[in-house]
Amino acid sequence: MISAAAPHPHNCLTTLVNEVIAAAGQTPAGKAAVPIAPEIPNNPNKKKVLFVTSELADLVKTGGLGDVSAALPRAMRHLHDVRVLIPGYPQVINSDNPIHIIGELGGHAALPACKIGRMDLKDGLVIYVLICPELYEREGTPYGANNGRDWPDNHIRFARLGLAAADIAANLAQIHWQPDLVHAHDWPAGLAPAYMHWRGQRTPTLFTIHNLAYQGVVSLACCPELGIPSHALQQEGMEFYGKLSFLKAGMAYASHITTVSATYAQEITTPAFGCGLDGFLHSKTQQGLLSGIPNGIDETWEAASDPHLVAPFSIGEWQGKAINANHVRTLFGLKPSKGPLFAVVSRLVYQKGLDLTQGVAAYIVANGGQIAIIGRGEPEEEQAMRELALRFPGQIGVRIGFNETDARRMFAGSDFLLMPSRYEPCGLSQMYAQRYASLPVARNTGGLADTIEDGITGFLFNESSVQSYEQALGRAFKVFAFPGLLNAMRCRAMSAPFNWCQAVEPYAQLYEQLVLKSLTRVGKP
Repeated sequence: MISAAAPHPHNCLTTLVNEVIAAAGQTPAGKAAVPIAPEIPNNPNKKKVLFVTSELADLVKTGGLGDVSAALPRAMRHLHDVRVLIPGYPQVINSDNPIHIIGELGGHAALPACKIGRMDLKDGLVIYVLICPELYEREGTPYGANNGRDWPDNHIRFARLGLAAADIAANLAQIHWQPDLVHAHDWPAGLAPAYMHWRGQRTPTLFTIHNLAYQGVVSLACCPELGIPSHALQQEGMEFYGKLSFLKAGMAYASHITTVSATYAQEITTPAFGCGLDGFLHSKTQQGLLSGIPNGIDETWEAASDPHLVAPFSIGEWQGKAINANHVRTLFGLKPSKGPLFAVVSRLVYQKGLDLTQGVAAYIVANGGQIAIIGRGEPEEEQAMRELALRFPGQIGVRIGFNETDARRMFAGSDFLLMPSRYEPCGLSQMYAQRYASLPVARNTGGLADTIEDGITGFLFNESSVQSYEQALGRAFKVFAFPGLLNAMRCRAMSAPFNWCQAVEPYAQLYEQLVLKSLTRVGKP
């Protein structure tokens, strides 16, 4: 149990509250806590950018990539003409948005011919749909069947996506729009820069790593099917320990590489986080070809106006937060409590450190806390969460699956969010939580380190261990015991500048630099 002794003398506590409130720039009660995004003028140097992705939250999503793919092109619209290329999965084809066939592409090696459809979303975002029923029109996720197994021909499916991007960049699709730059995301789009390089195309490419651990590794025997030239099978190409890596192809052949936080960009150049690519990435860093640009969250994450919430709230008015907390407790079968409510909103996979949360669960419950857990993922992790709820009936509740409304209510109703990730390239949940006055208790890694101010907007711990985690939780319990300090930290968290406007300018500048650099090279003899 936590000692009943106060963590600070009264005068120290008052000083700390005042410091946190001052840091927050606290708005008056009843006012929204979201920073005002600066007005972005139209860009006279507007470029045409093809955004190549396997997910788009409007249509199909399995993780943060879908959120980014939906938000960043929209946030960039005043600066550049960004259009999205995505495979024609059933979720895309069967959406309520009309698709008009505007072009056709020939096959290559074992990659079949396909058609290009254009979909215009209601807000004007243009989506190019890669239509190839034999590859994409299957029930399941973008990557596998509903039983969790990957499609055995994923190398064909996503090589076709990369080749389609290269074809559009070469104007082979004849769709009356040709990009000045191709921005490819994660391993499913990794062959876009590669095909463009192998063909000698001069259009610059940007490749963004959202999670280095997912690399799209396939057998060397796939080379003939994919039409991969022999000179690509080297360490500086896409060869990876005797196999082929789609992710490495994107990194090897892109004009520039970004990842989704500054800290993660540094971490992946080390053996601990580099997933076997640390030396390769260190070399890219030395050449000035790797940088970190953080993700943001969109304007729908506003506690005062979110229609998903049971009750809205804003800084200084916490009654709505309490109403959401009561709803979450009821939803998860938790007993009424005046203690802190902890939330886990996560994919249930090893990376997320859920075994550490299992290890601290008894500590949380013994000190009066409760835990609500939502997510889906690896079967063994899902079962472990079910067993945790059985160990602590009425104190820990679990819902396997994902529901946007429930997740938002959990952020709004919880006092603390648990994110003990072993690594976290960027992370979005900690930003959502802070916007809804839930203070993250998180590992000091990647994007978590970049977006949580320790002791101001949340609590960070360094070691991936139960002991280090419990120390951070102890700090959280102590803050919860002092409402003035708790509310001051909530105010600061709700005011954190996580809008996409923070990422737009670095990307916009990088786009312009890459296009200018390519034009300069073209002009050289």
